Amino acid sequence: MDAATAPATTKNVELLIGGMTCASCAARVEKRLNKLEGVAATVNYATERAAVSAPDGIEPQDLIAQVESIGYTARLPEPRPSAGDAPAGAVVVDETAALRARLVTSVVLAVPVIALAMVPALQFDAWQWLSLTLAAPVVTWGAWPFHRAAWLNLRHAAATMDTLISVGVLAAFGWSLYTLFWGTAGVIGMTHGFSWTAERGAGSSQIYLEVAAGVTVFILAGRYFEVRAKGRSSAALRSLLELGAKDVAILLDGTEVRRPIDELVVGDRFIVRPGERIATDGVVVEGTSAIDASLLTGEPVPVEVGPGATVTGATVNAGGRLVVEATRVGTDTALAQIARLVQDAQSGKAPVQRLADRVSAVFVPVVIALAVATMGFWLAAAATDSSAVAFTAGVAVLIIACPCALGLATPTALMVGTGRGAQLGILIKGPEVLESTRQVDTILLDKTGTVTTGRMALVEVVTTPDTTTHEALRLAGSLEDASEHPIARAIADGARSRGVELTAVESFANTQGLGVEGVVDGHAVLAGRERFLTEWSQPLTDDLREAKDAAERHGRTPVLVGWDGAARAVLVVADTVKDSSAAAVAELRALGLRPVLLTGDNERAARAVAAEVGIDEVIAEVLPEDKVRVVQRLQQEGRTVAMVGDGVNDAAALAQADLGLAMGTGTDVAIEASDITLVRADLRAAADAIRLSRSTLATIKGNLFWAFAYNVAALPLAASGLLNPMLAGAAMAFSSVFVVSNSLRLRRFQAR
Repeated sequence: MDAATAPATTKNVELLIGGMTCASCAARVEKRLNKLEGVAATVNYATERAAVSAPDGIEPQDLIAQVESIGYTARLPEPRPSAGDAPAGAVVVDETAALRARLVTSVVLAVPVIALAMVPALQFDAWQWLSLTLAAPVVTWGAWPFHRAAWLNLRHAAATMDTLISVGVLAAFGWSLYTLFWGTAGVIGMTHGFSWTAERGAGSSQIYLEVAAGVTVFILAGRYFEVRAKGRSSAALRSLLELGAKDVAILLDGTEVRRPIDELVVGDRFIVRPGERIATDGVVVEGTSAIDASLLTGEPVPVEVGPGATVTGATVNAGGRLVVEATRVGTDTALAQIARLVQDAQSGKAPVQRLADRVSAVFVPVVIALAVATMGFWLAAAATDSSAVAFTAGVAVLIIACPCALGLATPTALMVGTGRGAQLGILIKGPEVLESTRQVDTILLDKTGTVTTGRMALVEVVTTPDTTTHEALRLAGSLEDASEHPIARAIADGARSRGVELTAVESFANTQGLGVEGVVDGHAVLAGRERFLTEWSQPLTDDLREAKDAAERHGRTPVLVGWDGAARAVLVVADTVKDSSAAAVAELRALGLRPVLLTGDNERAARAVAAEVGIDEVIAEVLPEDKVRVVQRLQQEGRTVAMVGDGVNDAAALAQADLGLAMGTGTDVAIEASDITLVRADLRAAADAIRLSRSTLATIKGNLFWAFAYNVAALPLAASGLLNPMLAGAAMAFSSVFVVSNSLRLRRFQAR
């Protein structure tokens, strides 16, 4: 096959897009990229990334040029560091610093301007010129992001929230300049009086600097909190990378050499001591141990491994010394694949367009058209001084439509709602989260650490008729106390919690994967699997076998104990269900949600837990990528899915779900990949979070309605030329007070 007939190959390119201010910007960039032949692009406003599939003939610089041609910025992401490149304590650049500086400076300058305009007693001689001096930097430098976005939108015949803000701010400031330099507002000694009457042309002696400065500050505050929430999208990947080992003990010609993890290559053999993380995916060559893989698999019981067993990077060696041969390193490891799953899920989320943008897309063109029509009407009226009246009325329409309260509608409700949530242990990451909570109808619950405690505990003791529970716990607990295995710790701790005093063990020995043995108070004690006791000629009695089988049917772990030549007890260890989980499931059902238990644990254990808490549907024995597929399948069925989890294995599913809720007691990566973090280790907080989010969203919608309602109601007055600036200012102030008061009602929200 020659070059001419060879099928075209494609490559995947990721771009970081800058300058987007709303979902329509993302759509514009996506449309431009897709115009290139053979290119398929998806642009996500929330993560500010473009995922592009392009033929080999198109280079990344060609894609960047296309984006820049329509006024946005694009660049290739920095190479993702490995765990060894991200030392603890590394400084993370604060991308909100510039916006924060703009906001703080604007607040400092705008407060005196607003005070001088609204409090006549403060209006000294030439106060209006001081107001102009203070307001000018706010309107130009402070509001520059809105002016720039409005210009970009204008070039593409679009109107958004930024257009409304920019036009309103510039109209208020421009009219103020006109009245100061060419009207009577600049006369020394001028004050703003107050009258309940309206007269045509009264605006020629009034300034609106407080409107221009105040709107800028309010909208900057909302934008700052939005950017701060969006800036956390990459934190999940950083948390994943930090889970991996930073260095590794490599065996070189039989000598142990400590090297950075980046120097490890496929085929190298390395040592993993008890308590250390496994450096990368590999196969055990020497040694036996128990591997705690709960962060990746969700399975609370450590997995026994020996020569020939595969192990996964970032899991913890909970037992003996291992020699492992590396089979996958760097971006090929399971940990790196989960990192990619998180990123892909985040990039695949549909952009959430703000309510204000959707409304202003219609509202802004209508207001601008009305202002032009107003000016045309009064000019055509040919009345005395019609040009002054026409200009006053036209600009008045823009000013009265300026969304002062609209700037407060989302940020105040969000700040009060999230502040109250923080008091209750519920952390909501941003306004985009709220829309999802209203539509969610299915909630997936991880088992380990979410519905259950995530810790092994002694739940039952069954003994032969001639053996007391106290004696079984004293001998078995003392023996297991000499082991570091998590199941052994659960037995020892369970014995102590029941008031049993443990004693020292002699001749302790561990048979990896089977059990332990030792001498306690002169008794030769065995504890472990049935095969272990059988090899010592200690068969189970019928009662003990029934207890063992019952435990296994319920997904629990039975530990068989024998001493003095006979099997005498079964100690049942399990990951226990949290006391609040059943009540939490009932609350979720009351909110109209369908609970589903989703876990990497075995089917029997999952079914037992589900029955205990009242869940009918169970999906068990799933890997991290399977959890993502489950979420995707439900979404394809038309469901809006919420996911609650706490482990690394849940991170990708949390990101893929329409609403991700992470238990704050879980891993950093799960918390960062989620939309809501539940600080309390209580599943009832998930129900509280959904109720609070829905209440906050309802408050924002109410605020937006009233913010627009005041403006719309006043528009006829402005268009008729009856503009009383003080009445307009009072209406704006009242709408702002109403919006703030409405938002403050969220402080009364109570957890159930």
